[in-house]
Amino acid sequence: MTKIALLIFTFLLISAAIYLSIAGFLVISDQQKEPNQEKKRLAFDELLIDYKGLPQLKTFSARDGNQLSYRFYPAQSEKVLVLLHGSGWHSRYLLPLAEFISSANLAKVYTPDLRGHGHTPAKRGDIHYIDQLVDDLADFIAQVKKENPDSLLIIGGHSSGGGLSLRFAESKYGQQADAYILLSPWLQYNAPTIRPDENRWATPYTRRIIGLSMLNNVGINWFNYLPVIKFDMPKEMRDGTETLSYSYRLNTGYAPRDYKKALSSIKQPMLVVVGTNDQLFFAEKFEPVISQYAEAEVRLVDGLTHMGVVVNPAVQPIVKKWLESIDRQPSVPV
Repeated sequence: MTKIALLIFTFLLISAAIYLSIAGFLVISDQQKEPNQEKKRLAFDELLIDYKGLPQLKTFSARDGNQLSYRFYPAQSEKVLVLLHGSGWHSRYLLPLAEFISSANLAKVYTPDLRGHGHTPAKRGDIHYIDQLVDDLADFIAQVKKENPDSLLIIGGHSSGGGLSLRFAESKYGQQADAYILLSPWLQYNAPTIRPDENRWATPYTRRIIGLSMLNNVGINWFNYLPVIKFDMPKEMRDGTETLSYSYRLNTGYAPRDYKKALSSIKQPMLVVVGTNDQLFFAEKFEPVISQYAEAEVRLVDGLTHMGVVVNPAVQPIVKKWLESIDRQPSVPV
């Protein structure tokens, strides 16, 4: 080895050691902390509704053999909506909107409990690898298409479920959907739609996220099981089925890689609905942000909160009109 080559090798070795040391320090120095109780909470009391009409859980088999849960709302319709829940809870709170769509025969509705969530997950708040939620959704859609081979498929989601819908859209599976519906969707932590930190209900371990991202950038994913975010859910809403923290891999896989690219990848019809009183997002910023990258119908509903955009009846006429307007050839079967 020449002297110059040795110098270059030494420089690279020292640089790598410094990089890994910084990443490791960030990962271990961010101590677990509880959510700030002084922050403004979401209006979880809006979810204290009558769930007596809730369909029983069914299961489907994911590619790794795990049995994952979902609920089904039947309808006399050639349209199918797969509707994804947001962070911290599971498909139960989607009942009011799913039941309305079903009973009006606007679409058959499937509401899966995402891996790491629900009543009896194998690993609450965690998954095995970052894109497992997308792969699970693709497996679920394969079953849905098998049951409804000629139906028009719509992918939808609320909050982080909207973020997962966008991650699905930018994946290799995205063109399987014929349309998308996003309810107060999570775009990205630095998107213009995000309100200031004091209005959030989640406490991220920011340094740990940065450190783990640095490690993943060089192919080190051994520590992706570590928790990176905690949620402040009121005790009166807890029944043992809530999920109050996420690992790095689940938290990362629940959002788009790049919301700009994700939106740009959507050529299908898309509806975005946000309440003007949303505690997490600036409702008025969705249209100017989204219109830069995609064509979408963006509707703001006066007075609705982050949870209200799912459970409040005021959103139903908007969804009904849009679903009735979606009429195109279904996607090519997988």
